[in-house]
Amino acid sequence: MNILDTKYRNILTKVFCLTILSCFTLSSCEDYLDQLPQDVVSEVIYYQTPEQFTTASNYFYTRLGFFDGDEQSDLSNNMGDENNYAHGNTIVPTTDPVWNDNYSSLRPINQLIEKAEEYSGEPADIEVPVATAHFFRAWHYYLLLRRYGGVPIVTRALEVTSEELYGSRNSRYEVVDQMLKDLDVAISGLPSHNALSAEDQGKLTLEAAKSFKARVLLYEATWEKYVGSATDGDGTTVGAGSAKPSGYPGVTEMLTEAKQQALEVMNSGAYELWDYREEIGEDHLFYLFNLEEGGSNPAGLTKADNKEFIFQTVYDFNYRKINQNLTHAKPHTPTRKLMDMYLCTDGLPVQFSADFEGYSTMTSEFQNRDLRLKGLVKEPLEEYWGWGAATQGGGAQYGTDFDESGIEFDYRYVPQLVSPGNPRNIGYQGRKFTTEHRLRETREESYNYPLLRYAEVLLIYAEATCELGEGSISDADLDMSINKIRERSGVAPLTNALIAPYGDLSMLGEIHRERAIELFGEDFRFDDLKRWNIAPEELNNNVCVNYIEGTEFETAENPLNPGTKIFAEGVWPYGLTTTEQSVSSYAGIANHKPGALIIDAAGNRSFKLQNYLDPIPKNQLDINENLLQNPGW
Repeated sequence: MNILDTKYRNILTKVFCLTILSCFTLSSCEDYLDQLPQDVVSEVIYYQTPEQFTTASNYFYTRLGFFDGDEQSDLSNNMGDENNYAHGNTIVPTTDPVWNDNYSSLRPINQLIEKAEEYSGEPADIEVPVATAHFFRAWHYYLLLRRYGGVPIVTRALEVTSEELYGSRNSRYEVVDQMLKDLDVAISGLPSHNALSAEDQGKLTLEAAKSFKARVLLYEATWEKYVGSATDGDGTTVGAGSAKPSGYPGVTEMLTEAKQQALEVMNSGAYELWDYREEIGEDHLFYLFNLEEGGSNPAGLTKADNKEFIFQTVYDFNYRKINQNLTHAKPHTPTRKLMDMYLCTDGLPVQFSADFEGYSTMTSEFQNRDLRLKGLVKEPLEEYWGWGAATQGGGAQYGTDFDESGIEFDYRYVPQLVSPGNPRNIGYQGRKFTTEHRLRETREESYNYPLLRYAEVLLIYAEATCELGEGSISDADLDMSINKIRERSGVAPLTNALIAPYGDLSMLGEIHRERAIELFGEDFRFDDLKRWNIAPEELNNNVCVNYIEGTEFETAENPLNPGTKIFAEGVWPYGLTTTEQSVSSYAGIANHKPGALIIDAAGNRSFKLQNYLDPIPKNQLDINENLLQNPGW
């Protein structure tokens, strides 16, 4: 076993033993507005030694999870239940775990920071756990900010008599200001990844804090540029208001700093993009997102071979399985829109590329395309391993041909186009965050989940640079950032000359495209559409999948079920598109042509500015009359 994998497991063992201890020393009620004093053990005995501070800071990692986002968006054909978020039909909830869990997580963080101020030993001895606490405080406020906008800022461990329990909301600008201050402390106190010991692999680094600060700055700069104060409310009768702290940075200042923080991470040499095409082949990107020990991929790679994940939720088959219905559900499955957003190998979109082979056969649209499409979406009639002992023929037998697996099973993938009853994986089927491991059943997957990865840093650099350039970016800056991602995806570089002949294409639009493709399924899409203030234009359209009319799908028989067709007519409530339809505010995204299967109609979707922020849960408003609801709710 690789030594780094062993160290990951050692950290997990320590962290999850600590979880048991936390029931006594770091416990907190789930409801922020109903918290009890800490147990006396924590107050009197704990936080006396550097080791105790470190152990306490390890607990914060246990609150990280598998976020698994982007379902129900314009790019995902997994519609979910009838309460589809993209429909814009959210109601005010009685309670909300996002509110409860994040404020619950903040209490032990604030306690560690407070105890550090009382610590009588050498401050340098507890610098890393204190920096870790400041990072996690910013992390939890970011999760609150993106959901609600401004929220009450709490920077100390509260008692039942604390006045903050009944305080008003701080503005989003005050929350961001607090986050940036916390991240500056984290940056000053965390070690570089380059200096991290094997024992501490998997913990926070200086580069993680810089990457996260770059994300926060880009998020808030573009929100302020494109959304402005439209969701703030007046802070008196509704919303959190627009109060800005003294010295709060402007849009240009935030974009400049985001670019600089990203550049420093890029120049650090601490991380690199995953690229194992030589070892694995064209579907090497599939294995980035299901990497466990050597049995999880044909090259025998382990988590230690992944230099791209900067900050991650660490899972392990023995100590902490993901325990979600991932491989069975295949949640990250593309729509027609996303399928057409993937570029051709010449670097151009399908509507302009001479390399694009059209839609006439079931497999033609997969030819000469981005390796992210080839690796993360199943191609009709191709053979794919199942997983576990016997599901879909069982897991991968690397080095063995499918017809020599010893199992009587037809491994070919045939698209599901016969029933709208299951709202998942209609027409296309995604592979991202799924396993083909022979020893993994559903809910036993144990690959790490990326919370920050190097590809995002490169995208942040490109977007911030282009925003600062008012839509312009040099080829040199593109080569430093996005073109590294495109190169490992088998796509020609993005250059100013490449898109110049096409009036529908713009640099900012192409950067947005790259971000959508690269980060699909990692919980970015809704936030990106909101901060760019284009969510209604992108979400309120027909959601479509395969072209049926005039293609092989219209008449093809199902080879797995002779005598039946792959596509069933007359069962689809919304039918096929009958006219050419724009699906994006960016003209560079291909329109839907007639003949595409509609799985969710535009008439169902009414996402609007009100939906940019979620409502404060009702129980919090009932407890604290000083909390004001967000506009429109």
